[in-house]
Amino acid sequence: MTLLGFLFLAMCGVAVIGFAAFALKLTLKLVLLPVKLLLLPIIAIVLVVKFAILLAIGAIILAILIPLAVLFVIFVGPFLLLGSLT
Repeated sequence: MTLLGFLFLAMCGVAVIGFAAFALKLTLKLVLLPVKLLLLPIIAIVLVVKFAILLAIGAIILAILIPLAVLFVIFVGPFLLLGSLT
């Protein structure tokens, strides 16, 4: 009977520690919510700039690859035509 009482107290202690951890986590979230809301526009601007930079880099890479593809077709095209005849 004493062992069951000890196990009951141990489980109650674990439950209290778990509840305290949950309450601390919730309190911390509530305290940091105004900071998060203040930083939200800054994060949005950073993401927009990031996507603009990625788009610009993609456009530069495409602008380099298109002339290379045209030169490839100009110089290799005749050899491909000759190779297909035989």
